[in-house]
Amino acid sequence: MTDLRALFHHLVRLEIELWDAIDQRLHAELDMSMGRLDVLQAIARTPNARVQDVARELSITVGGTSKAVDRIEAAGYGRRRANPEDRRSSIIELTPDGADLLERALVILDAELRLRVGDILPEANLTSLTTSLAMLRAAGSVVNERIKTR
Repeated sequence: MTDLRALFHHLVRLEIELWDAIDQRLHAELDMSMGRLDVLQAIARTPNARVQDVARELSITVGGTSKAVDRIEAAGYGRRRANPEDRRSSIIELTPDGADLLERALVILDAELRLRVGDILPEANLTSLTTSLAMLRAAGSVVNERIKTR
């Protein structure tokens, strides 16, 4: 039987090591953090992104997301606009400077991921790993919902 503790250990350590390596390059080359890149990506891939949508995408709190969006907005990389479907919320979008920064950061992200993951595992393993992790995240969401309704 698979040692789930060992699996957990390797997953967490790999995430930390990847995050740190990418974060170091982003700081050195673009003076930005991996955290900022994460938020920019979430905004870019979420149509009509609201703070709660970005929070759900990143599995972080709405309060933390709101502060991150505030910092992105203050830096000129994003802006809020009125949500035409719900006056209580805003739509977050990247500015041209934000889209440019994201594009440059993704070049660094892709290079590091290729070096540290893509050049190591065969394509079939990468596909299987991606599918497995997506399944685990989806199942985790179901479990979380069950726990909330108890």
